[in-house]
Amino acid sequence: MTEAVFDPAAQPAAQPTPIPLRELLPWAAFGALLLLALYFVGAEEGATSLVPGMVVHEFVHDGRHLLGFPCH
Repeated sequence: MTEAVFDPAAQPAAQPTPIPLRELLPWAAFGALLLLALYFVGAEEGATSLVPGMVVHEFVHDGRHLLGFPCH
């Protein structure tokens, strides 16, 4: 009797399954909103400011300190 030998090369290669855009879009939107929020808390001040004045700075001031961003 011949004993069966496992040959990995004889097995078909697994094909990656594409992720549908409908499932990826909410995660991409969440990541974009997270980056936007991080920008406003961490960098919306001075030369990189998108909104003139100190309105955004004062609105996120405590969050800035909580997350360890220097602001003054």
